[in-house]
Amino acid sequence: MPKPIVVSYLGRSDYQGTWDAMKEFTNRRNPQTPDELWIVEHAPVFTQGLNGRAEHLLDPGDIPVVQIDRGGQITYHGPGQLVLYCLLDITRLGLGVKGLVARIEKSVIDLLGLYQVVSHTREGAPGVYVGKAKIAALGLRIRKGCCYHGLSLNVDMDLEPFTRINPCGYAGLAVTQLSDFGVTDGIEQVGQSLADILIGNLSEKEPGYSGR
Repeated sequence: MPKPIVVSYLGRSDYQGTWDAMKEFTNRRNPQTPDELWIVEHAPVFTQGLNGRAEHLLDPGDIPVVQIDRGGQITYHGPGQLVLYCLLDITRLGLGVKGLVARIEKSVIDLLGLYQVVSHTREGAPGVYVGKAKIAALGLRIRKGCCYHGLSLNVDMDLEPFTRINPCGYAGLAVTQLSDFGVTDGIEQVGQSLADILIGNLSEKEPGYSGR
């Protein structure tokens, strides 16, 4: 039987250091290594994915830009945003990439539902939206059947830096956050709830996928 998924709250973490730690964890893991979920916040930083195009970075100002190895375009991380890093053996879980993305998005939607916030996905635009505004972004790296990076959920933050980019490559995309809907729970509480929901959703296997 697979070992339980380990959930760790890391608090405010340096972006580069956390990214390096994710890569090291993935490089040294083996088929018996338990999966982990890391709950973190970051100091202000823009991250540009592998497919990132320079024109989507409008005016970064004094916020650093880091070129990273996940999929997708550019996004922003900052204080008051929950980042949930997903260090998962998706082959062992019996999931393909699309199934994994669907379960992560469903988990955010389920979480928001607990706060009476109705949300949805958009075809061809990964993430979770409330109306026309994006509240959660998603980007993953798959390596040897395992993933790292994960998702970011805006909880209670300064949204101004999103105006300095085309969020996730979409010009003029509106963004929102949980505090706009009266939610007062902090990063750790929201993160633990989201992790619990995701762990439950990951237990659902894709039809016809045998795994290990």
